[in-house]
Amino acid sequence: MKNILLSLALTLALMPSDGYAKPAPPKQRVELKHGSHRTGMRTDADMQQWRDSGLGQFIHWGVYAVPGGHWNGKVFGGAGEWIRVWNEIPHDVYDNFYKQFNPTEFDAAKWAKLAKEMGVKYMIFTTKHHDGFCMWPSKYTDYTIANSPYKKDIVKELVDAYTKEGIDVHLYFSIIDWNHKGYMSGTPKTPEQKAAYEEFKKFTRNQLFELLEKYPETKGLWFDGSWDASWKSEYAWVDQLGQDLRKAKPGLIIGSRFRADENGKRHYDTNGDLIDDYDQTWERDLPETYDQVKGVDWDCCMTVPENGWGYHATWLTYAKNSYDLIDMIMHANSMDGNFVLNFGPDAKGNIRPEETKLAKEIGAWMKVNGEAVYGAHHANLKPQGWGYYTQKEGKTYLSVFNRPIDNRVKVVLPGSKGAPEKAYLLDGKTPLEILPGGKNKRNENIYYIAIPQDYKTDKPFVIVLEGEIKGSNKGKYQQALT
Repeated sequence: MKNILLSLALTLALMPSDGYAKPAPPKQRVELKHGSHRTGMRTDADMQQWRDSGLGQFIHWGVYAVPGGHWNGKVFGGAGEWIRVWNEIPHDVYDNFYKQFNPTEFDAAKWAKLAKEMGVKYMIFTTKHHDGFCMWPSKYTDYTIANSPYKKDIVKELVDAYTKEGIDVHLYFSIIDWNHKGYMSGTPKTPEQKAAYEEFKKFTRNQLFELLEKYPETKGLWFDGSWDASWKSEYAWVDQLGQDLRKAKPGLIIGSRFRADENGKRHYDTNGDLIDDYDQTWERDLPETYDQVKGVDWDCCMTVPENGWGYHATWLTYAKNSYDLIDMIMHANSMDGNFVLNFGPDAKGNIRPEETKLAKEIGAWMKVNGEAVYGAHHANLKPQGWGYYTQKEGKTYLSVFNRPIDNRVKVVLPGSKGAPEKAYLLDGKTPLEILPGGKNKRNENIYYIAIPQDYKTDKPFVIVLEGEIKGSNKGKYQQALT
């Protein structure tokens, strides 16, 4: 009993006078040479343009489209671009699929026009996936489009077509290269392995500079396959490579999956600071709260089926519809992220009909409601369950996905100074009545936007509130004194 009382006395003695335990001291920062080289977000025009884009397109296309997820009457259960790892297809068979790759129906201008119709502001294209096949005529390997029956430079066709439509181009590049003899996933041990990996590093560097030189319109590099121990162990070399790439292309945008710090930490370094320009950890995922995005730039790359990137003739899981995807677009933008939708064209060069339909449906919605996406960002207002807020230039946008039964869209604003000056529907500018929530202090920051009973739509819709509304998630609403 004495021990218990002594322990209690010590605990009380260590507690501050308000009765709460002292918070743990902040973790001490570690000195890093190869961690983040910047605190806070980039403020240049190139990054701001990316940040304001709202909607992007990803295209996974390569020789994996030839088998299309099928081989010898069997169906591969994974993502189409990973089919080379399937034990049903011998590697030498897969590595010769390029001899069948002849997308005679490919029309870069048609793809770019569809992207424009969809409302896309930037596109990411797979110049080289893990199989090592280059969709451009690289001078550093024979395993390229130049030696396929098609022969023409697909990367150039796409860069030219999308640039013509005013869509920025970012180039995907896989660090993993199953075709290169010097590539290895584990850390090189023997002198022979080290020499081979040095050749691979030189090869990788050469190809990256080749891409920037051949396609100067490139706005960013999107890296994949940087999780290998071999690549992470080269943190100093990779860090310098990134700096050299930025010198070669001022304004170049690189996401957080390019490199690790000296402790093997990717995306965020040992001190918790973002590595490079934007957070790429939200692949096929969206944050639940704004706090989760940590105040940095980020994007979400999303597939239509559960995990289908490259072409697979059979979608094996639920395929998202346009309603799902529009909801995700607004979810991402309401939390200051871009949403990037993936497309996986077939071996003939066609974007599959299901994806074309989605692009057109999204585009029809964006044509009317894109104002709530482009250049619009997080509004620090209490979510109410009907949808999402975005904000820009004195306007607050309410993207309504769950229409209230009583046709009154509830908003909780930061008090009388934040009251909206007027409200209207974005699709037609129909003026809407603003109803106050009440006169007592508990309700004075509540407003209801009345939707006309005869307003009919089967799609999400956007309400615009005009007025300088500065957000606050910590209003007085229902904060009872207890």
